[in-house]
Parts: sequence; C-alpha cells; structure tokens
Amino acid sequence: MKEQNKMTLAKQRSRDTNRVATIFLIPVCVLLIIYMLYPIVDTFITSLFQWNGISADKLFIGIENWKELIVDKDFWEAFLHNCVLMVFSIIIQLPISIALATFLNFLGKRGGIFKVIWFIPMLMSSVAVGFLFQYILATNGGVISMISNLFGGGNIDLLGSNKFALFAVLGVVSWQSIPFYMVYFLASYSGISTDVFEAAKIDGATRGQYFWRIALPLLKPSISKAVILSLVGSLKYFDLIFVMTQGGPGNSTELMATYMYKNSFVNFNMGYGSTVAGGMFILITIISLVTMKATSGKED
Repeated sequence: MKEQNKMTLAKQRSRDTNRVATIFLIPVCVLLIIYMLYPIVDTFITSLFQWNGISADKLFIGIENWKELIVDKDFWEAFLHNCVLMVFSIIIQLPISIALATFLNFLGKRGGIFKVIWFIPMLMSSVAVGFLFQYILATNGGVISMISNLFGGGNIDLLGSNKFALFAVLGVVSWQSIPFYMVYFLASYSGISTDVFEAAKIDGATRGQYFWRIALPLLKPSISKAVILSLVGSLKYFDLIFVMTQGGPGNSTELMATYMYKNSFVNFNMGYGSTVAGGMFILITIISLVTMKATSGKED
C-alpha cells in the first residue's frame, strides 16, 4: 500500500513538473519561432524571388539568385575577408584576453581598477567606436598621422589603403572585443579551486609553471568555447566596419554582412540580398559545426 502511494506521489510530482515546465517554455518557444525561425525561413523564401523590397510585386525566379551567388566573386571575396578577420581575431584577441585575465586573477581584489579601465571599450557603442577611430586613423589630423609627423614620417592613410584597411579595422575590432573575453576567462579562473594553486605553491611551482602546466590545461574547455564565439562573431560582423569604411576602399574591407546590406537596402535587390543572407547562414553553420566537432574531440 505504501509503495503504491509513493508511486502515485512520484507520478503526480512528475506531471506537475512537466506542466510547470510547459507553461514556462511556451512563451519562449513562441518568441523563438517569431524572431528566429520565421525570419530564417522567410529569408530563404525571399531568395527565390526578384524583388526590390518595396513594391508588392514579386517575380518568382526559382534558384537563379543562388546560381548567381555561387559564381559571385564579390561575395566570395567578402567571405575571404571574413575568414581573415576570423583567424586574426582568434590569434590576437584570445591570447591577450587570457594574459589580462591571468594578470587580474593573480592580483585578486587589488586589480579592481584595472578591471574597470580595461572593460571600458566593451561598454561603448560599436557605432561610437567606429566614429571615434575614424578620427584617430584619419589621414589629416589623425592621431597616427600626428605621431608620424612628429618623427618626420608624413601622413599615414590606413583606412584609405587597400593593403592595410582591413587590418586597421581588425585592430579596432580586437580593441573592443578583448574586454569581453577577458571577463569570460576571468570567470573561468573562478571555477578553478584555490586549493589547486595552493598545492602547486607548496610543491614549489612558480606562477609561470602554475599557468602553463595547471591553469592553462584547465582552461581548455573555456578556450574552445571562446574560439567558437569569436569565430561566429567574426563571420557576421557588420556595424563597426560599416561605420568606418562602408566596405571600402574598393572592396578591401567588404564583409558578407556589408555586402548583404548593400544589395538589400542600397541597391534595393532584396531577393539577392536574402540569398546572400542565406549563404551567410549556411557557411556560418557549417564552419561552426565543424569547429565544435573538432574542439569537442580534443576535449574528449
């Protein structure tokens, strides 16, 4: 009798839990369908039409936009720029972020002022940062040019150079993004027990030995996730670069997102712009899945 009552109570609790979970999940699922699933589906549907995004007339052209995208040199050049941004973002941002987080972790409470100062770039709007660095990197009157003139080097035109514009923008992107990963790795450090550091210290390990042989291996799962975050962010980057260069000079800083924006809202070719957006979605998904599979394999 008691066992039957226990089974009945367990089933009742399970039903109550499922009921409450369903009630809380329904609003979330509705929002996800409206703001995530529907736009993705609608983007792929729009890519099958020739449409200016304004008129009510849509001309169904099937996969013609996709055929054009496959042979579109400008799109693949933009994708290559995204890949350059992706690789150098990972190479630059993550090591510096780990170094800053390690420094703050060793300082403890004494590093509070550094946390505030180093996190300021992340608090600024990307649009504001873009306009700020437009003035800093300006050929005439910019900070870089002024420093160069002091040493007799003349003006330096970084944003107007086909060779250096992408890397100039990359530096600005890294400057704003590093604080985010710094805080991320600092949080990861908090997950490492202080007993580990104390034990290493008792065994005679230096801070350098502790970092390279103990802390860094323990941070590998966090580093893998940070790589994925940086990768996805680099492949869909838009606002700061569009403010600073609008994809120029020429196409030297054109990214997939800026190329999509120009086709959709400058050239009023919403059908092809949706195709570019769909291509972005497919490429980002494939690269993300491959990276997740590779990093999870290493963790195992």
